[in-house]
Amino acid sequence: MASRRETRIATLSDALSARRVVHLKEAAALLGVSEMTVRRDVADNPGLFGYLGGHIVPAAEIEGDAPYELARAADSHAGAKRQACIHAARHIRPDETIFIDCGTTLEYLVELIPDDYAITAICYSLNTAERLTRKTNLRMVMLGGVYHPSSASFSGAPGIETLDQLGINVAFLSAAGIDPARGATCVHFHEVPVKQKVISLARENYLVADSSKLGKLKAAFFAPPSAFRSLITEHGETALAADLMPVPECMRADNPALTGGGNDESLTNIVLES
Repeated sequence: MASRRETRIATLSDALSARRVVHLKEAAALLGVSEMTVRRDVADNPGLFGYLGGHIVPAAEIEGDAPYELARAADSHAGAKRQACIHAARHIRPDETIFIDCGTTLEYLVELIPDDYAITAICYSLNTAERLTRKTNLRMVMLGGVYHPSSASFSGAPGIETLDQLGINVAFLSAAGIDPARGATCVHFHEVPVKQKVISLARENYLVADSSKLGKLKAAFFAPPSAFRSLITEHGETALAADLMPVPECMRADNPALTGGGNDESLTNIVLES
């Protein structure tokens, strides 16, 4: 006779076979257990399940060679990420347009948007979008393109072209590594064109990360310290005097690489050469 846990695993596997993706809340209701129990079942069965942005997917849907997985990152330094977002939230103002970067840090920023603020929020990741849909007084713009399961985000010309049609007051950028000399870096190269395009368009750019990212240098460079007004961590906000230093030409709005005219490969080549 199968145990209750084995029965849950079998039921969840059947649901994924039929639907390919199940939201965490739906899975908890289906199995008659708490969301924490579902998370534990998913974590204990990495060969069967993956967890991306509040959604459970078959393990085969996740890029097996990815050095960074959204599911693992979600629970890493969670308290520090939330505190950093509390400091960042003071830059959210009513009737403005904000950009929220992908990853697990800025998920917490969505929760801190006042419910009575009529703002427009731009994003390109599923985990952020899912949280934004809960804000009834908010208008969301989701950037499209090619979907990347490892970060639950999209990339490509469609998203870049959409950004050209938008006015961005404040952009909140995340990073996997922040080097004092080199600047902000991330793990995935497909995120770089979106980040650089947004930086070139936004009136105010803020780099938001927990302090564990300080001193680290990842493979995909996207901006020097001068591109940001300030760095915001769980310890508070540190000015970077971005308005006193020029933004590199590769990140200016008139750069052909950021107009959507090229393909992902040409954009990546520019990133690698910067």
